[in-house]
Amino acid sequence: MRDNTRDPVIESFIQHVNDQAFPCLAAHSAITNDQLRFFVADHMACPHHDAGILAFLYDFIDEFRQSASSFFSAVVLFREPVVHSEEMFESFFWKRLQSLSDMDAMKYPYDMRVDCDVDSPTFSFSLKEEAFYIIGLHPASSRKARTFLYPAMVFNAHVQFE
Repeated sequence: MRDNTRDPVIESFIQHVNDQAFPCLAAHSAITNDQLRFFVADHMACPHHDAGILAFLYDFIDEFRQSASSFFSAVVLFREPVVHSEEMFESFFWKRLQSLSDMDAMKYPYDMRVDCDVDSPTFSFSLKEEAFYIIGLHPASSRKARTFLYPAMVFNAHVQFE
């Protein structure tokens, strides 16, 4: 589902970030300045929406690269499952990222500014030759700032953090 549809899951995310207790000032600013893009998928464990997620992220990358602002984020929200542990979320998180990476590798090389080795201190995830810092949110997060009712993956261009 593209971000021009105000899905209840998207509305829930926006309300969550708009809460004054939410600690990320950049996220507050992104909401205020309409710099978040959204995609809603069904189940995080299922690869059914991976092609749609990848197309959404490619569109996001194109928009980000053409924007005067470097502070954009793409948010992929999943309706299911109810996440009960960090381990459960991490398993689904890495499966989705691996699937996206495998599809991306058929078209694009890895961003040369970062390392593809997850054990490297300069590792960053790459799609369409753009490095990303990805934040996961879910209800069982041990970090209060990363809790959210639904599983979510927030893609931030790596250059935003340099």
